[in-house]
Amino acid sequence: MEAPLVFEYVYEYPITQVWESLTGEAAMRDWYFPQLISFKPEAGSDFVFANDGSSYQKEWRVTRVEKGSLLAHSWIYKGFSGKSEVTFELFDEGKKTKLVLTHTGLESFPSDPHFARSRFENGWSQILGENLNSFLKRKYNK
Repeated sequence: MEAPLVFEYVYEYPITQVWESLTGEAAMRDWYFPQLISFKPEAGSDFVFANDGSSYQKEWRVTRVEKGSLLAHSWIYKGFSGKSEVTFELFDEGKKTKLVLTHTGLESFPSDPHFARSRFENGWSQILGENLNSFLKRKYNK
């Protein structure tokens, strides 16, 4: 079994604001996936995505929620074998929030450049290191 991907980021915003950004449907469309149509932070709830014409359509389901501190969801591609899971954990650090992302199960995907570990590493660096951070700055530094 391959080691999971683990990323840690500290944001200069309180945990309530990071949680709101992590679970708010409109916020997620902005920083996470613009194809998102609907989402509910409830275990068993499916993400609904617009068909963007990609060969790699996502089928995600919320697997665990601990309000204010944890959100986990499956990461599956329609028509492809493999299933992974993404877990976002938030830790209150006063006026800051530490986010720990763990992505497991990448080795279950087919041997295809689209599913390469490095692609996920680069994607999470962009999504969490740039997109979410920029979103938080735009929303809360008005």
